[in-house]
Parts: sequence; structure tokens; C-alpha cells
Amino acid sequence: MAAKTIWQKPDHLGKRIGMSLFGVVICAISVGFFKVAAFGVDPFQALMAGLDKIIPDVNILLFGKEINLTSFGTLYVIVNAILFIFMLVFDRHYIGIATFINLFLLGYITEFTLAKLTAFLMANPVTVILSTEGAAVGIVLWARIICIVIGIIVICIGSAFYMTADLGVSTYDAVALIISNTWKKGKFFYVRIITDVICVIIGVGLLILALYNNDGLSLSNREHALTIGKEIFAIAGIGTIITAFFMGPLIEVFNTIWAKPFLYGKEK
Repeated sequence: MAAKTIWQKPDHLGKRIGMSLFGVVICAISVGFFKVAAFGVDPFQALMAGLDKIIPDVNILLFGKEINLTSFGTLYVIVNAILFIFMLVFDRHYIGIATFINLFLLGYITEFTLAKLTAFLMANPVTVILSTEGAAVGIVLWARIICIVIGIIVICIGSAFYMTADLGVSTYDAVALIISNTWKKGKFFYVRIITDVICVIIGVGLLILALYNNDGLSLSNREHALTIGKEIFAIAGIGTIITAFFMGPLIEVFNTIWAKPFLYGKEK
């Protein structure tokens, strides 16, 4: 018997589509909060941050407006399109509506959230750090802590709705699923840890390379080393550890109190 695909969901399809869209959108918003907090992002976003840092901007003029062809949102689509081809070749039954929502929307929504939230906090006298000359140079610690707390809560809510909808997985999630379930190369838990660690290592490596080559920073210089350490912590810090290992219980809470009742009704 052929395996049942993710497209064959006869019950509550309208709700499932809405939940997938809602889940992916607020997950994308949460990544923007993680980036503003600069305490670390999830492993895949760490990889994307490294790529975003090392790939130079390529701008074109289109209809009188400058368009960045290598913005974070566009890079996200390109990388996920490559992973989507991997899904098509090795196990397409993980492809669903949520896969495409994630592929085309998440990067751009994250980019928009990051820009707007950063602009708001940097323009607010309560949350901005000013230099001795009065220039805005950063965001105060308590505001960054609030951002990461909001980011953690929102990403767990989004994940609960996206997972409960069960209309496909993201291209990155599919990699570990295919290695574990299709290729039978190990338990998903351990395979996912390996893919996460690889993403973080590559992301940090690309970041350091970009800081060294593009920004002229050197580890031998104490000030430069502190800057590099700060940049690394912004993509691979406490937020990375939390998203990689401790989100499960909180996702289950939101799954129980909101996602499942929304899909099936109070009796479930």
C-alpha cells in the first residue's frame, strides 16, 4: 500500500491551512525578535545568518527602485529551494502546503520584522543606547531580554499550530526526517542534533570568515576579538540552546491548550 501523503487530510482542511499559515507567520515574526535580542537564534537561522553576512549585497535598479537581490529574505528562499529539491528527490511525501508557506514567506516576514522592530527600539529614548556623541549605538539589555522571551513564547505557539495542522514540514525539518525515516540512518532525535550542530558550526564559521575578510577584524586584536565574540553570541548563544533542546515541553503546552482544541474542538 502506498504511503499516505500529507496532502490527504480529509478532516478540517480549512482549519489546517489557516493554522499552517498562522503558525509559519508568527514563527517568522519570532525569529525577528530573536535577531533583535542578539542572544542566539535557532540552528538553521544561525546558518542563514552566516550566509547573509558573507554574501555581498547585489543591488539592481528596477522601475526606479533599488532592489537587493541577496537580501535575507531572498537568500532564505534560495537555500530552501535547494533543500526542496532534496525533498523532491528523496522523499516527497513530506511536502505539503506548509512547506511552500515556509519556503516563500518566512524569510521576508523575518526581514520585515527585524527592520521594523529595530527601527522602533533604536528610535525610542527608553530602549536605545546612545554614544557620548548622542548617536544610537544599540538596544538596552532589558529590552533585548524582553525580545527573546517574546520570541521563545511566540515561536512555541507558532510551532504548536504549524505541527498540529500537519500539512507538511519545512525543508530543513525534512532533511533530518529523511535521513532518519527514509534512509534509516539513526533515530530522529540524534540525527536532528547532528544537523543542528552542523548548521551552527557552518554559520559561525561563515560569520568569522566574513568579519575577517569583509570587515577586517582580527582575533589577535582584543577589541576585534570582543566584537567577533559578540557577533557569534548574537547567532549562537543561549537562544540557540533553548530552541534546540528546551522548546518541546512549551510547544506541548500550547498544543494542548490552544492548537488541538482549535482544530478538533474542546472535546479533544
